[in-house]
Amino acid sequence: MHINPYGRDPVLLAADLVNDPPGSPAALRARCLDAGLVVEHPVGDDDLAAVRAFLDDWTGVVDAPDPATRAARLNVLLASSAAYPRLTDHVGTGWHLHYRDDDMPLAGVVRALVGVGTALHLTGRGMDRLGRCAAQRCARVFADVSRTGRRRYCSPACANRDAVRRHRAGAPPTAGG
Repeated sequence: MHINPYGRDPVLLAADLVNDPPGSPAALRARCLDAGLVVEHPVGDDDLAAVRAFLDDWTGVVDAPDPATRAARLNVLLASSAAYPRLTDHVGTGWHLHYRDDDMPLAGVVRALVGVGTALHLTGRGMDRLGRCAAQRCARVFADVSRTGRRRYCSPACANRDAVRRHRAGAPPTAGG
């Protein structure tokens, strides 16, 4: 049972931003709003650059060769992005838990949210629940939020293409070509 859903949405947002990087501060703001984040401050070029740099570091967590390395890399990110947990009702929607300081720019919010969300995701679902697509010629990142924990592809389209490729590779040549 997953009591704290805090990890699911942040890792999905991180994977989405890595796979399709926003090209402008406005695009970053829109994507964060679409993901349910409350954007309290204007979003500028500094936020965009800081989020991109953080996501580059976060992909090091995704690409870690083993759980111990993954944990060590994530701990480095957490040390620089999270604060002590605190209760807040900053937007008047009800009390909830934050793992960040109040009144942060969007880049700081994304760092804290994705860092803590990744830690909760990995400890709650399994240390192997982040990865790269197994399809040939695809290197997209995915966060496995499936019930079974057996995801290997970034999308059903990649899974289907790879299944067709494997089938054709094992099938005898067709008559006439």
